[in-house]
Amino acid sequence: MEEKVLLTTEFNDLKLFRRGKVRDVYDLGDKLLIVSTDRISCFDVVLSDGIPFKGRVLTALSVFWFGLLKDALPNHFITSVIKDYPQELQKYSDILSGRSMLVKKTRALPVECVVRGYLSGSGWKEYKNSQSICGIKLPAGLKESDKLPEPIFTPTTKADVGHDENVDQGYVENKLGKETAGKIKDYSIAVYNKAAEYALKRGIIIADTKFEFGIDDGKIIIIDEVLTPDSSRFWPKDQYRPAAGQPSFDKQFVRDYLETCDWDKTPPAPRLPKEIVEKTTSKYLESYRLLTGKNL
Repeated sequence: MEEKVLLTTEFNDLKLFRRGKVRDVYDLGDKLLIVSTDRISCFDVVLSDGIPFKGRVLTALSVFWFGLLKDALPNHFITSVIKDYPQELQKYSDILSGRSMLVKKTRALPVECVVRGYLSGSGWKEYKNSQSICGIKLPAGLKESDKLPEPIFTPTTKADVGHDENVDQGYVENKLGKETAGKIKDYSIAVYNKAAEYALKRGIIIADTKFEFGIDDGKIIIIDEVLTPDSSRFWPKDQYRPAAGQPSFDKQFVRDYLETCDWDKTPPAPRLPKEIVEKTTSKYLESYRLLTGKNL
């Protein structure tokens, strides 16, 4: 399986809107071009090694979910078909094909909308200290990876650089107003529930996920990526065993490897061995196959 890794794009005749940890976003006026590279970031550091097929999986899964969930809530997706892109993008078709989306430009809301259905990651750490997450009190005696009594909305700040910080609903209300804060909470939980129910039938537990929202013509819509291995914890249902960390289809595998290295989590990150890169690629591809029923 040979796939050339794309670490960055340089479209000098296009206006760069933002270069994130994984995505290069270009400004096309009332639209944005989102290009998913094969970069991978862990502990807020972008690694020098890319993951083959990663950008393609992120794009294809987002497109899949946008289609599946559009009746639950509108989104910013326009097309990922290259021939339908503006003429000035056609010369970049070899790079853009399979790893890009044309989307509406919206006013992005400055909050990361995290929904947790299971107790893991930073939520587990916070629970051990306070028996709560983002101000939400939880039952005593829960174990790592336990399913929560019901999904909870645990927003975070939206940091351009560095780590997002957990906040409570009061923070979101102060930032966006009570009505908008309430809507994005309800929307996040509703979309999570629909996606989690679907994924479970396909053999994947969505332990938690992150949504982003924007305002388009006065309405709240989903933007950015949605329900990918980068924005979610995907666990294989047939291997689920509470009271411990879980095997996963996301970049947790790379994080776990880096935790074994003598690294202080500041740049530069250690290089990834070939077998770690290949195993991570296979995890991303498998998540796509299980969720969509197709091979990429």
